[in-house]
Amino acid sequence: MLQLLVSGCARGLRAGVGVRGLLPLHPASPATGLGNPGLSPSRQASNTPRNQPPKADFVARSVGICSMMRLPVQASPEGLDAAFIGVPLDIGTSNRPGARYGPRRIREESVLLRPANPSTGALPFQSLMVADLGDVNVNLYNLQDSCRLIREAYQKIVAAGCIPLTLGGDHTITYPILQAMSEKHGPVGLVHVDAHMDTADKALGEKLYHGSPFRRCVEEGLLDCKRVVQIGIRGSSLTLDTYSYSRSQGFRVVLAEDCWLKSLVPLMGEVRQQMGGKPIYISFDIDSLDPAYAPGTGTPEIAGLTPSQLDLGQALEIIRGCQGLNVVGCDLVEVSPPYDPFGNTALLAANLLFEMLCVLPKVTVV
Repeated sequence: MLQLLVSGCARGLRAGVGVRGLLPLHPASPATGLGNPGLSPSRQASNTPRNQPPKADFVARSVGICSMMRLPVQASPEGLDAAFIGVPLDIGTSNRPGARYGPRRIREESVLLRPANPSTGALPFQSLMVADLGDVNVNLYNLQDSCRLIREAYQKIVAAGCIPLTLGGDHTITYPILQAMSEKHGPVGLVHVDAHMDTADKALGEKLYHGSPFRRCVEEGLLDCKRVVQIGIRGSSLTLDTYSYSRSQGFRVVLAEDCWLKSLVPLMGEVRQQMGGKPIYISFDIDSLDPAYAPGTGTPEIAGLTPSQLDLGQALEIIRGCQGLNVVGCDLVEVSPPYDPFGNTALLAANLLFEMLCVLPKVTVV
């Protein structure tokens, strides 16, 4: 059974609520969750009602539990096609802490999201059974043990056929998640959006922290290195050959300078060809964006990517450019709410997670 904790929320929320009606709470059985216990995601009956976020014209945004998009919260991934999971861990950070509060604040800000994506035509909640699985019960006093707990939780999620969309948490968490992913999918391709390479060997004598997850993944054969692209890399460095490790492994490294003042649609066309039809994972560090847009993060770097359409919408172009790929999991990491008391960084993160949901396989696009 998954060791998941609901993030300060009651369990269960269905969208079928009348005007001025009370929101019904549906207890989620650890054995069956809120889905149909007799059906796997691939065998979900076509007439089975899918979870829907409550609409603000029927249920006030200030009403309901603190789940991602106010979706039902359940303890089991059984019967789900995709799920949001929080990993409130920040003991792998090297600079400013606070990412342990990321999942909760992202959920709070996600109340503004709506179920349809008019820009892409995606209708994820008409296509997929989606819920919030709460948080992995990490050990904030032991990073190694936390990685074990994350890996074991995601092994169960992936084995159930559920695609995880993760709310971080510092970037250390991607390493145990990819350990679980590789058990089912083998080495995966990676679209890594970040200001930093995260391929360092060690810091302060420790080989496990948020600057080293992808080196650990390479060492364990978790990545299909010819299908790895790192986008948005920038900032000062300890040496001038900071990109050499990634390139020596076969990664494609796209510097932030190569993204300035241009659309990334052509780049993502090349990325789609590179990734092909094999499984890929999307890992999006919020510090890939310029701190003018996302100040609430632990290691901000100037001159980053931009999120909005008026500024070419580079973050959206990257995620939407993954449409049609075999995406088997996603994460959004390094949101540190204490450094953005207005919540704009978390709001941006919530929107990017919704965009990731919209590019998952089998999502209806009209």
